[in-house]
Amino acid sequence: MYDSYYGFTGRPFQLTPDPDFYFESASHKKAMSYLGYGLNQGEGFIVITGEVGAGKSTLVAHLMERIDPEALTVAQVVTSALDGEELIHVVAQSFGIAVDGKDKAGALGAIEQFLQDEARAGRRCLLIVDECQNLEFTALEELRMLSNFQLGAHPLLQSLLLGQPEFRRTLAHHPNLDQLRQRIIASHHLEALDAEELEDYVHHRLARVGWEHQPSLQDGLLSALYKATGGIPRRVNQIMNRLLLLGAIEERDEIGLSMLDAVLEEMSEDQLRGGGLRSVTGDPAPQEAGEEEAVATQVDEPIYDEVKQVEAQPEAEAVADTSAEPLDPETEVEIESIPASEVAAMMAQRDARAAELEAAIGELQAAGAAPGFASNGAEHASLDGDVGEALTRIEARLEEQERSFRHVMTMLIEWLEDDKSREAA
Repeated sequence: MYDSYYGFTGRPFQLTPDPDFYFESASHKKAMSYLGYGLNQGEGFIVITGEVGAGKSTLVAHLMERIDPEALTVAQVVTSALDGEELIHVVAQSFGIAVDGKDKAGALGAIEQFLQDEARAGRRCLLIVDECQNLEFTALEELRMLSNFQLGAHPLLQSLLLGQPEFRRTLAHHPNLDQLRQRIIASHHLEALDAEELEDYVHHRLARVGWEHQPSLQDGLLSALYKATGGIPRRVNQIMNRLLLLGAIEERDEIGLSMLDAVLEEMSEDQLRGGGLRSVTGDPAPQEAGEEEAVATQVDEPIYDEVKQVEAQPEAEAVADTSAEPLDPETEVEIESIPASEVAAMMAQRDARAAELEAAIGELQAAGAAPGFASNGAEHASLDGDVGEALTRIEARLEEQERSFRHVMTMLIEWLEDDKSREAA
């Protein structure tokens, strides 16, 4: 949605790794240097670690663009908690080797034969294993054993291991990984962006989709964004996505600090609601890079009754306390239960209520200006104060309702734009 509103050629802060948006920070540049050195060696292990969302997958996507497929055959594995035998079968399948029905020994034989055939054809083989912190010790040992395959004196397989900081600690301190450690020829830990790099990162991504300072970014916004994200690229993408979406929904020409505060508050509420919520698809929301659970929202009760109660009070009586009760958690509405037609109806209902509120306020003001209304000064002053309090409560509830509808729309639009097949909706 926001890309169309602001005239972008694409979505600059999507969470899916895209080499077209690769940004070379100082740490990424160093990582690419280590990768280049390691690949030139053609053997052993290259290890890249970093925090969740630091850019490991984007780095690999950038690397893949630079690789000549005629010279290097690459297989990629994203692991769950695999043991040694499971890993062998997954590696074979990643290289396109049929091992169905084969035991571990048969799968290893098929892998070795494939690697030898590739070497005879003049191609080297690279295995990229992501999320290595999930691997069991036996799986790491099998990776080491795979590195033993040779054709004469020529190593047949090189491995690039990616993982979170705990994998780095495992490699450094596990007492039974000495042989694996000895085969690591290059290693680097991706650092977060610093404040200056974050500013360049945001501008770089916006420029890639044709941004020409529409919307503009308020002074101090990117400094505040750095404090909120710690310079982790994926967190930056999450927040900038929501900021631009909010800007499009509210038709803003400038993304400001108040909008950042609103987005951070919403994201904080999302996290507090926790795992009891469901995504718009009805499935648990993916936790990508500290990613959030999908969000339910609360729909407030009609507020016009409160105005009518104020109007109905006799002049000599104080206006009854009609302060808004806390929203009952049972009134939470899951996004998955709201079709697009109902969302549109809800938005129309909100606009109607706002119009009713404005009309009621106008009537109250007209009543306050009437001659008979001021016949008793003390009563008039008392009623004025009560009316003012009631209006303050009404405005607070209206603002809360506005936020609820905006939240529904934000999450619905994000879900629709998350998959190309849903964009027609």
